[in-house]
Amino acid sequence: MSLLNKFGAQRQLQASLDAMGGVAPIATPMDEIHSATSATIGGRRMVLAGTNNYLGLTYDAACRAAAIAAIETQGTGSTGSRMASGNYAGHRALERELADAVGWPSCIVFSTGYQTNLGVISALADTGDYLLVDADSHASIHDGCRLSNATTIRFRHNDPENLDRRLARLGDDAHRALIVVEGVYSTLGDRAPLQEIAEIKRRYGAWLLVDEAHSFGVFGERGLGLAEQLGVLDDVDFIVGTFSKSLGGVGGFCIGRHAELEYVRMVSRPYIFTASSSPPSIAATRQALRQMLDGHALRERLWRHAERLYAEATKLGYRLGTTTPGPVVALVFTERAEAQALWQSLLDSGIYTNLMIPPATPAGLSLVRISLSAAHSDDDIGQIIAALASARR
Repeated sequence: MSLLNKFGAQRQLQASLDAMGGVAPIATPMDEIHSATSATIGGRRMVLAGTNNYLGLTYDAACRAAAIAAIETQGTGSTGSRMASGNYAGHRALERELADAVGWPSCIVFSTGYQTNLGVISALADTGDYLLVDADSHASIHDGCRLSNATTIRFRHNDPENLDRRLARLGDDAHRALIVVEGVYSTLGDRAPLQEIAEIKRRYGAWLLVDEAHSFGVFGERGLGLAEQLGVLDDVDFIVGTFSKSLGGVGGFCIGRHAELEYVRMVSRPYIFTASSSPPSIAATRQALRQMLDGHALRERLWRHAERLYAEATKLGYRLGTTTPGPVVALVFTERAEAQALWQSLLDSGIYTNLMIPPATPAGLSLVRISLSAAHSDDDIGQIIAALASARR
């Protein structure tokens, strides 16, 4: 068998997508970006409704100015890892600011959100430890588990009772178990039952890591995530997240309740052997963090859009991925052709969304994923709703 024969299924998938003609629904090329919510795709101006740009800060004037100033004073990149020549003052300042925002002693900044989960999970859990992981967690979480030497145990998605039973089987070893969940799951937009999970964690003396990638900046009084909003921050040991969503940049972080998190720097291979984030990216992220922490108006606008779109999509009879409004609105289908047809219809109406199909989706579902932004105007939301209504007809 040839080395490349393994890609037969991928060749078939690509051929079926190519047969649709027109703009590619996967890895859609953006010809020109005009703003946080507008781009030219396939020669046409589109409303961007699939970018995770929740607070709309990618084009914020202060964030852009901070990035430009950093280029002028520090250059375009570090060319070294944090353990070598890439540990700049800006990296350390951002870590302090993130830790201070939560009131915890330690934070580590990574070059990407993916590497954050890879580096933190594999370093925290070792031989003799246990990882209790929600089955629908992001690929970076599952890959971090594979990189560790710990025993990985999956529990059913958003099922505290199933988690409880699995922890009970560990007996006294439960105190060496790290529970890993997300605040908001990016595919369907559903939320973790963090209050129930926190109670189980306390009862067994386990540890809890919450990935707030899609909830950081969106939930909570200061935008610190779902754990803040639900009042369970005191039960969380580690918060991980990314700069590529609400903060509009590139990179990731882990904030720790325990000062010993600092030692992860010495054993985390994705941290040790990756070039550090570029100075302009760090500078823009620091500015975005300041705006996020004082971003009540941004969050209010985002939630107004989310509640409006959720209500209208429900009235139109779409099957949604969650029972509560949120910035991620997933329109769910059992047949891939139906999801593809809706995606194309929305694109024809000038709306760019995300087409998501197996194996990247749970339970073999296909879906069209809409993500909203505080930068969207009321007219943008109206255009999205009108396009959904037209497709439904």
